[in-house]
Amino acid sequence: MDCFVGIDLGSTTTKAVIVDTRGRIVGRGITNSRSNYDVAAQVARNEAFTNARFDMLGRALREEGGLGDAGPAFEAALAAAYRHECFLGQLQRLENHCRRDLESDRYTHDRRAMGHALEVILAGIRHDAAAVYGGGTAARSDFFRDLAGASYTEHAAHVAREGGPAFDRLVGLFDRNIIPVENEPETRGFAQLLRSALDRVPLSLAQRRDAVAGLLARVAEADLREVSAVGTGYGRVRLPFPKENIRSEILCHGLGAHLMFPRTRTVLDIGGQDTKAIQVDEHGVVTSFQMNDRCAAGCGRYLGYIADEMNIGLHELGPLALGARRRIKINSTCTVFAGAEFRDRLAAGQAREDIVAGLHRAIILRAMSLLARSGGIRNEFTFTGGVGRNQAAVKALHEVAQDNYGSLTINIAPDSIYTGAIGAATFALQGSARN
Repeated sequence: MDCFVGIDLGSTTTKAVIVDTRGRIVGRGITNSRSNYDVAAQVARNEAFTNARFDMLGRALREEGGLGDAGPAFEAALAAAYRHECFLGQLQRLENHCRRDLESDRYTHDRRAMGHALEVILAGIRHDAAAVYGGGTAARSDFFRDLAGASYTEHAAHVAREGGPAFDRLVGLFDRNIIPVENEPETRGFAQLLRSALDRVPLSLAQRRDAVAGLLARVAEADLREVSAVGTGYGRVRLPFPKENIRSEILCHGLGAHLMFPRTRTVLDIGGQDTKAIQVDEHGVVTSFQMNDRCAAGCGRYLGYIADEMNIGLHELGPLALGARRRIKINSTCTVFAGAEFRDRLAAGQAREDIVAGLHRAIILRAMSLLARSGGIRNEFTFTGGVGRNQAAVKALHEVAQDNYGSLTINIAPDSIYTGAIGAATFALQGSARN
């Protein structure tokens, strides 16, 4: 199958999308942008091709009907088992790095205790992962660093409380070794990982796998030919693409929003490091835009900074804000000053839920000023970027848009974080058609 790839190399996350010759999205991949953009782009691309193969598998199962009514359950179980296998592979690489680190001079006096503690922590992480990928617990994140880090911290705290090495020392071991783990690509191919994943499928479904053994082999060996690729995003200059295959974020987000919602006329993208207000015509062609790229205020990093201040995960910030009883006005628009104001208000006894709700509104108000300078909001209004997953930000957007522009159709796709990559992949398809 001929494929066209779009890669959006963002400051926080890197996204990849694959479309086929008809422009249909067949694969998506996402990863942390990490400290190494080159590796992040490759990981996201590999994730997208893996996702494309599972898309092929699902369509083939439905067409051939080898499993009957059990097909969807088998497909879901196999996909979860595959992700579990990938997680355990990364965890093994983390263990290898940690154990090599423990041989260094910094652990001369407590090497044995640290080694035993590491065993206990890793066993706990494996147990937690089995619950997540077995369907018993909701995943806190899509990323290994987040999943493993949260579990590692929890078990390290328990080990420290039980008389083991100090918590800070245990966490330092993780922090020193997680980056090299993230920068190591998976060496096992799709076919090998799929075979290992099959062994993790629940017995009731595994008994059916012989019925689709040939189908699984064909999917694993299918030729997915990358015809063309286009890159965009904050780190796009790092991508090893020809100059003509690099497109601006403005163009890709405008086209991507149009493809998801053809009646779109105004696009707001709040990314990790910048905010983009874009006006497009009926073809998704950009007619005007404004962009805030000099400061992280009003961007995803603004929220990340506050989450760090509170020592919670970024994904926890939105639900916390939704629990506010009243909204506190935040005066500071600078990220650093907002952190100071946050601490001052906490010290004054104000509820953190109320403060965080005010922070979300402050982000949206700042974005609205960009929209006004780009031409205002015209129906339909599409909200894209990772912040589109934050329900508190979405709620604030609806409120502020209603107050300033009245009744509007506001579009927010579940996969809005992929908007730029969708636009890039479509540019790749269009460029190939012209050639």
